[in-house]
Amino acid sequence: MAEDTDDKTEDPTQKRLDEAHDKGDVAKSQEVNTWFVLAGATLVLSTFSGSIGSGIMMPLRNLIANSWMIRTDGPGLLTLAQSLGYALIAAIGVPFLMLALAAAAGNMIQHRLVWSAENLIPKLSKISPAAGLKRLFGKQAAANFLKGLFKLIALGVVIVAVLWPDRFRMEAFMRVDPSELLSSITSMTLHLLAAVVAVLALVAIADYFFQYRTWYERHKMSLQEVKEEFKQSEGDPHIKGKIKQMRAQRARKRMMAQVPKASVIITNPTHYSVALAYERGMTAPVCVAKGADNLAFRIREIAAEHDIPLVENVPLARALYATVEIDQEIPVEHYHAVAEIIGYVMRLKRGLSGRRS
Repeated sequence: MAEDTDDKTEDPTQKRLDEAHDKGDVAKSQEVNTWFVLAGATLVLSTFSGSIGSGIMMPLRNLIANSWMIRTDGPGLLTLAQSLGYALIAAIGVPFLMLALAAAAGNMIQHRLVWSAENLIPKLSKISPAAGLKRLFGKQAAANFLKGLFKLIALGVVIVAVLWPDRFRMEAFMRVDPSELLSSITSMTLHLLAAVVAVLALVAIADYFFQYRTWYERHKMSLQEVKEEFKQSEGDPHIKGKIKQMRAQRARKRMMAQVPKASVIITNPTHYSVALAYERGMTAPVCVAKGADNLAFRIREIAAEHDIPLVENVPLARALYATVEIDQEIPVEHYHAVAEIIGYVMRLKRGLSGRRS
């Protein structure tokens, strides 16, 4: 059963949009393509109309002028067809290349290049009567009808507005010499095409935004889909939590294994314990372990098992716990207080060793 579209309230993720693009499903307005081709045709006509006309006229004029010299056998006719073909390609080759580039630009300006065979795969939805009725009477069909009606009215108004001032001039065309008629028709055609291009630019912009919005809404996701995609891309949050917990446990075990190497444990008896290690030659004591509450109690237990001195200093224990990290030297501002404690511990150890001896 298809998922209710009312549930699709979340904006599509970039991954969803990229997948749609890879399948050939992109936001595309045919009106933009039409505008680029028509604008390209207007540019070609205004720029190359003279060269196209002369490029086609000269070979035909020579053909008529020298018709008595043309060979009518097979090879002669083939040579004539080739020469006329080359002349035609030379005359219209560049303009047609510009039209092809304009058509390609109409697609490239709307979306990235798409290389997909997804649309070539046969689908039952393409021949489904229900899908066909939805296409005929859906929102897209209504938008196309209104767009076509607007274009018909707008272009009709533009054509009348452009040609109406020249209505008497067009009536006189029947009495104008044919050699002068072409330039007049070309000028009027260019004015008409320029006006049409201006109107269709507004249609193309409006249609593109409509098509893009329709495409964007079609790819909206439900909250469950967003969660599933997050799980696929980032991993299940529960699993990530377990992994984080396991890493924390390993780090805690490694830290507790360093407690027997400590020289002294500075404690706040009810909350904090900070294990410091110091040997001659070190620039400053290093924190090998620290903990609060139950972890602090466990550090004190291990210290008691290995005869490591515990020194109670509430403010220093709090300060060290907050400012120093594992395997880091203590901050400079605590050098004096810790040095006194380390000195006391060393004197205590020397005294004990002297008594035993």
